[in-house]
Amino acid sequence: MISFKNDYSEGALPVILEALVKTNMEQTVGYGEDEYTQQAIEIIKDAIKCNDCYIRFLMGGTQTNLLAISHMLRPYQAVIAADTGHISQHEAGAIEATGHKVIEIPTDGSGKLDVPTIAKAYEVHKSDLHMAQPKMVYISNPTEFGTLYSKAELKAIHDYCKKTDMYLYIDGARLASALAAEKNDIALSDYPEYCDIFYIGGTKCGLLFGEALIIINPELKEGIFCSTKQRGATLAKGRLLGIQFAELFKDNRYYKVGKHSNDMAMLIKEGVQKAGFKLYIDSYTNQQFFIFPNELLKKLDKNVRYEFWSKLDDNNSVIRFATSWATDKKDVEKLISFLENIKE
Repeated sequence: MISFKNDYSEGALPVILEALVKTNMEQTVGYGEDEYTQQAIEIIKDAIKCNDCYIRFLMGGTQTNLLAISHMLRPYQAVIAADTGHISQHEAGAIEATGHKVIEIPTDGSGKLDVPTIAKAYEVHKSDLHMAQPKMVYISNPTEFGTLYSKAELKAIHDYCKKTDMYLYIDGARLASALAAEKNDIALSDYPEYCDIFYIGGTKCGLLFGEALIIINPELKEGIFCSTKQRGATLAKGRLLGIQFAELFKDNRYYKVGKHSNDMAMLIKEGVQKAGFKLYIDSYTNQQFFIFPNELLKKLDKNVRYEFWSKLDDNNSVIRFATSWATDKKDVEKLISFLENIKE
């Protein structure tokens, strides 16, 4: 059985484990006040070219989104997101559980928001004080469909948010893949310029666990430690996060993780199409979506782990193959070889 089900099945990059073992018996202060965490913070500040931001390391993506959004919004305020966004579909109502409405916007199939669709939702809700008031726009890059925002698109959304006094929050769970993508034109150092807050994903990018929440907007920094503590997100052994991120950002490792993931995904993209299956969406990142006949799914199930995405029609479904830092080219070749003969 070969697996392309997700990008976090394996443990972590060997260098990460080596660093954790090497420092295992050291005694440090807790809650992210240790020297390793401070070193990681400085490394990331240098990488994003932003010295006056606030960085807090957290455990996972849902926790990070829940903390960031609940911290930024007043009780009556809402967040605008794509109806396919992670906070809309994959977090068991975590944001709504904090008392904040997610205003979900249908997209054109790409998973991306744009200014006209954001503006329509904003105007409807802002004009009626009986409705939850929009105060934030949430996007992810890459999106849940592996698609990318261009710098021009990101700037346009950011400009609209500034115009309407909304915050822009970017989910970067798979940011390494975005940065290394062939079609990407947004540098890591661009993000502080075009949003109020974002996070750099680690769990899906080579770490055992960990996300780096980065607050750019000064007005959002106040009380963030207390909010983190209230949400149960302050890890006592905080150095475990600092050590991992420090290693992940040495020797251009974060970019290399994304590049390997993407390289394997592009081989899948080419090979699966040559095997006779159509793309559902054109992605240049580590998530690849295909239209697959339902009659072949049982045969696929016996040989490959994949993510069933959605039913397309009575005869076809959408499935996803995801790659990671650990994806072996031999497994990609096995997948393609199997699909070339699956119809026999």
